[in-house]
Formats: sequence, C-alpha cells, structure tokens
Amino acid sequence: MFRHSIFVTGFPGFIASRLVESLANSETQFFLLVQPQFVEKAMADVEEIAAATATPLESFVIVEGDITQPNLGIATEDLETIQFETTDVYHLAAVYDLAVEKDVGFKVNLEGTRNVNDFVRTIKDLYRYNYVSTCYVAGKREGDILENELEHDAGFRNYYEETKYLAEMEVEKLKSDLPVTIFRPSVVVGDSVTGETVKYDGIYYLIHYLRMAPTLLRAFNVGNKDVRLNLVPVDFVVNGMVALAKDDRATGKTIALADPSPLTTAELFDVIARDMTGRASEFHPPKKLTEWFLNTKLSPAITGLPHYAVPYFFISQTYDTSTAEDLLAPHSVKCPGFAQYVSNLLDFVEEFPEL
Repeated sequence: MFRHSIFVTGFPGFIASRLVESLANSETQFFLLVQPQFVEKAMADVEEIAAATATPLESFVIVEGDITQPNLGIATEDLETIQFETTDVYHLAAVYDLAVEKDVGFKVNLEGTRNVNDFVRTIKDLYRYNYVSTCYVAGKREGDILENELEHDAGFRNYYEETKYLAEMEVEKLKSDLPVTIFRPSVVVGDSVTGETVKYDGIYYLIHYLRMAPTLLRAFNVGNKDVRLNLVPVDFVVNGMVALAKDDRATGKTIALADPSPLTTAELFDVIARDMTGRASEFHPPKKLTEWFLNTKLSPAITGLPHYAVPYFFISQTYDTSTAEDLLAPHSVKCPGFAQYVSNLLDFVEEFPEL
C-alpha cells in the first residue's frame, strides 16, 4: 500500500509535527513514537495534518513508547511489523533544555539515542537514518566550526550540550555501516512566514525585554558587536531536512542547518528595535559591564534572561555551512536572513504574548 514507511521520534513536538506534515502524502505511512501522556495531543495533531494534506488517517500509526526504554517501549506484537516495514527514520526526541539536569539529559539524550540506534540496526530495508543534533555540540570551542568536525576536549556549558555531543558521537559510529545523515540546527526560532512558535527562549528573551518599554530600552544596546548569534526559522530547518533526506548525496554527511551570514547580537538588537520603534540604538554599554549585569541576581527579574542562557549571547564561534549550502542549492532551499522575517516573529509575539 505504501512506497515509504517513516518512523519518527519526538512527535507531537513542534519540529516533528511540522516535519510529518511536510512529508505526508497518500503513498507514505508513518509510525509515530509517542509517549503515553502525549497520545491525546498526537491524535489531534494527526487529524489536523491529515486534513491539511489530504492524507488518509490510516496512513498515520501512533505507537506508544519511550526512547529511554528497551526496544523503545514498543509492544512486542507491533515491533516486528515496524522493523519490517520502516524505510526511513527521523530521530528528533530529546530534552531541548539548557538547564536540563544531568540524570535526565543522559537518560533521554544519550541513552535514548543509543536505544534508537539499536532499533535502527534491526530495520530490514533502511533507506536513511536522519538524526537531529545541534550546532552546540561544539561546546566551548571558539572560532570556525566545520561540519565534518565533532570530537573535541573544549568542555561544555551545560548537560544539554554535553549529552547531545555524546549522542552525536554514537550516531557518527553508524556511518560506516548504515545510511546516516546528521542534521545540526542552530538556534531555532518561529516560522519565517507565520511567526508561529511554541516556546519563547533564545532571541525571544531579547524581544520580550524590548517589549516592556520599547522607546526607552531600545536606546541602550545590550548586544555584543563581536559575537554572532546564529538563528534559523523552523520552516528552513524542516524544508532542509525534507529535501536532503531524499537526496543520496547527503548520505554519510553532517549538515549544519544554520544561517551562513548570522548577525551579531548588537545587530539583532537593532533589527528588533527598528521594527518595534522605527529607530535603532544610540548607546552601547561596555561588553564586560553588560555580561556582568546579566549574571547578577537582579538581572533575570528585569531582563527575563535566565543565567543559564547568558553564555549564548557571548559565544565566539561560527558555524561553517559549506556542505549544507552545496547540498541544498539544487533544492532551492536557502536560509533567510533574520531581518527578512523579524516582523513576522514580532507579530506572533504581539498576538500571543504568553505561550
């Protein structure tokens, strides 16, 4: 009945749901691994996706399970069928939280990925294993980060970075035996057209800060002229994955889904300020003073920026996207610049100030 059978972890998460919608058609079957507590939401999302894509509901199979369990917690009677029919795997399930506790991070991000890897090895007719990592596997490295670089001893800022790094190391080992593609998104923001997102973090801390008193706060640029914050809209990430998961040239590659021309945090501040007020900043406090203040006990209550997020506005590293650009060019998939879609992000925040 189906030409492709796709197994997806991380559903009904924001990126996974959009990915499934982009891939949905009458010739594709989905096995969606869903934790028991999210089954009801998953069912609702599937109904919306089926209606939006004119895909029969029978094409979507919700599989109760958990990546932290042996055999992903899948019932024995279902496991053999899934192993036999699956052709493609997208592993997105992870704890995407900079403040994740050590035990949780290692259990979900590392042990969970090992369990998914074990499952992938049992698939009878695998076309591609698509693993979603992050640019922040680079940890505390500085300078240019190449897509073919992974192993380092620079250390990490938190257990999120460390566990995603160790997980990518595990997936990297499979490249010699299986058709694997690793995707490394940078900081994912809302849709470049609709502005839609489900979580306000990263650049949204700065957006909410400026929204408190735009005319007053825009005058003092708290950004950094020397550090770039790499942002990518979720639709670019999904479009890039969909295109390259079907492209044989991407097999065995690690691909940075990042902005090839990211703005400095000072430039990001001004782009947002101009959109809100029509004017850019006028004063730039010393970088050391800004960093010191953001780490004081008083800062989170004023700026909304938690201490664990502060380092990401002062990271001196850039992500090379040569492989991504080369592979995506024939598919006409290109990352838009932040200034092109900032208005849409701000419109969404204006309509939905709290999520």
